[in-house]
Amino acid sequence: MKDFEEQKRYERAKERVDELKKFYNNLFSYVIVIGFLAGLNYYQNEWRYAWFLWAAFGWGIGLAFHAVKAYRINPMFDKDWEERRIRKYMDEEDKEKQLWE
Repeated sequence: MKDFEEQKRYERAKERVDELKKFYNNLFSYVIVIGFLAGLNYYQNEWRYAWFLWAAFGWGIGLAFHAVKAYRINPMFDKDWEERRIRKYMDEEDKEKQLWE
């Protein structure tokens, strides 16, 4: 039983590390590509129209959502969120029941 629980913990930790790795790869690509586009934009028209900002903004929105998911800022992205909520409400109900006994 303990080995099974340890294996589950390992798998969850590995999934989390994989998600963080994907986010950092995405962030690295963002910095490189947007930096290149900014340089290209400057070379073409010396900031008369900063068109690279459209790409930076669009990709930045996706990157922000990826960060929220990777760092679990919102609990709804967590796979175990529903199970933890159910257990919390069950525990609260048990405590309330014990008060009335």
